[in-house]
Amino acid sequence: MKTYSLEDVTICWKPEKCTHSANCVKQLSSVFKPLKNPWIQTQNATKQAIIEQIRKCPSGALSVMK
Repeated sequence: MKTYSLEDVTICWKPEKCTHSANCVKQLSSVFKPLKNPWIQTQNATKQAIIEQIRKCPSGALSVMK
């Protein structure tokens, strides 16, 4: 599991669960950039927009911990 800080929450990514649907990349490309390092760039959108996108992850590979 990899983690990324976002204000008072932590974004968790479990690569082994990812089905590569690319929903995150297609719908919030300003944040989710698979060719960059780090690939999740939290400074490029609001916390609420990022959390809403993470909730749409079909595999559950992306999640938020408070």
